[in-house]
Formats: sequence, C-alpha cells, structure tokens
Amino acid sequence: MADISTCSPLTRDSVVEAHNLIKSKVHCTPVLTSTYLNQLASTPQPVTVTGDKEPAEPILRLWFKCENLQRIGAFKARGAFHAMEKLKKEPNWLENGGASKGVVCFSAGNHAQAVALAARESQITAHIVMPETSSPVKLRSVEGYDASLTLCGRFEREACAAEIIERTGARLISPFDHSDIILGQGTAGLELQEQVENLDAIVAPCSGGGLLSGTALSCEGTGIRVYGAEPEFEGADDGRRGFLSGTRVTHVETNTIADGLVGKLGVCPWNIIYERRLVSMMYAVTEENILNAMKLIFERLKLVVEPAAAVPLAVVLYNEEFREMVETTAGKDGWDVGIILSGGNVGVERISDLFAR
Repeated sequence: MADISTCSPLTRDSVVEAHNLIKSKVHCTPVLTSTYLNQLASTPQPVTVTGDKEPAEPILRLWFKCENLQRIGAFKARGAFHAMEKLKKEPNWLENGGASKGVVCFSAGNHAQAVALAARESQITAHIVMPETSSPVKLRSVEGYDASLTLCGRFEREACAAEIIERTGARLISPFDHSDIILGQGTAGLELQEQVENLDAIVAPCSGGGLLSGTALSCEGTGIRVYGAEPEFEGADDGRRGFLSGTRVTHVETNTIADGLVGKLGVCPWNIIYERRLVSMMYAVTEENILNAMKLIFERLKLVVEPAAAVPLAVVLYNEEFREMVETTAGKDGWDVGIILSGGNVGVERISDLFAR
C-alpha cells in the first residue's frame, strides 16, 4: 500500500523540528493538576491482595496534559498536520497533481478528523475511511470538514483504503506507523516537558503506538521514564503482552469501552517502544478502573474525556505493579508524573450509556 514517503530520523531533535513546523497550526494545550487527585494517587487504593502484602503507597504529583482541548479534540491533530506539511514539501508532489489526487486515511475517528482538517486547510482532497461503528460525534466532525467519507466493516478499513488508493492515486497517511506521524505526536510530550519542570515520568496510552513512541522519542536522553497504558479487556493489552513476550502481537479484536485503543501496535512504534527500549514498561487496567478514572477526571478536573484518555490515570491509581514500582524507585521524595489525556471526542449519549452500566 502506498504511503507518505518523507522520512525524518526518529530522534528527539526531529521531534523538536516537528514542533517548529506545526506549532502555528496546533494548540499548545494546557497542563492541569489537582490537589485531590495527588492525594488520592498517594493513598493506598483498594486491591485484591494475598498473604501479608499491603497496597502500595507511592508519593505521586500528577500533571495532566490536556490534549482533549487540542484541535479536533485529540492529539491526533499533531501527527496529521506534521505529515501534511512534510508531504507538501516532497519534491514534485504538488506539481504532479498530488493535491487533487488527495490523501487517504483509515481510522475509528480521531485520526480521521485530524487528517480531514489538515487536508482542508491545505486545500488537499481527503478520502476518509471509518468503520460503521464509529462514534456519531466523530462521523459528524469528519463530514463537517468536507472530506469524502467511506464507511466499512470494523476490520475492513485497510482493505477499503487500499481500494481508494488504487482508484484515485491518493497517498496514505497512516494513523500511527510512519515517522512523520510519530514525530508529530511526540510534540505533546515535548510541550509537557517545557511546561512542567523536573518530570520523572510520563504515562501515555498505547493503541497503534504513535503517541507512546513519539512521547518516548521526546524524552530520549532526558532521564524521564515513559510508560504505556492499555485496557486489558478481551486482549486489548496487545502492546503489554508483546512487550513482556518480546514478540509484537499482530491481531487484536476487542470490545473494550476504550474504543480508541483497539488497534494493534505498529512496526515502527514497536521498534521505538521495545527494540530501542525507550519505553520502560507497559501496564493494563480493567474496564471498571477506566470508568472510575474517567469519572474522577470529569468531577475533579472538570474535563470531558473519552474512555481511552482515562486509561493512563487508571494505571497510576489502580495498577498495583505500577504503584509498587514507583514506591520502590522513587522513595520518600516521590515522582512528578505527566499524564497525557489523549482526547475528548465522546458524546453525551455515550457518556450516559457508560455510566449507566
């Protein structure tokens, strides 16, 4: 399948260059903290324990990077704008009719919205492939950006995109498995480092791995540790399972409520996350953990986030392996931990349905 062909080195310097290229097109999203959530994170949480084992009591100071307030409501705008700007710089692409042939992407929603917006502002035709099960909020958003929208079965997106490429000559903008996308997503982690001094760690969600691997690149050489967060429901923790086994998982089918995290980890992100060891560990949480974290974000930060965005906070609060690791590693001084709230594209009906459970 054809892909965007610009390739930057996968380094922290390239993340800085990406930020310089797109910072006039995306928001520098705010960072929030909460005394209550810091106290909660530093208090033993109810867990199932055996023997004399006690719940961990790490000292945690949390800093929330609000990518739910990014353009299109998610961090995906960063990668899409970076990929589009790099594509426009490709020799002869525009001269050979690239703008009218357009770009194509497949996505459950946030990447679709981001590519549609970036293409519209660049006056480039956009072909967007989305599953029929996508959120109505995300479907309406894509249509509002004047993109050509094609709906398909949940696991038919790549095949549908390939047919459009064959028919139109459009260029694929991958949702996660390309250097330009990864570097663009990494600018969120770069900004977080500029906004909060002396970070010890950043926790980011992992699906295809673009945000997590980009965040890891942004932290390379800084001493800041990076951790991945996933739902565990029905094998949605493919990144974690692959990380622990040393073999990338290539097939995922799950109905987790964190529908933004159902993709398999891509080859390029896997190389950064596992082969280069730029991510320290991957952790997973239950559906109940995710809902509890989502509720806390609503009530304490007064922010609307989709379930996928609540997964990192769920790891910090409820994953006992993560909490024990911090308690052991950080000692009495504790850690300053950045949490990337990846997106907020969730409708009122969806929120009502989730909490009705």
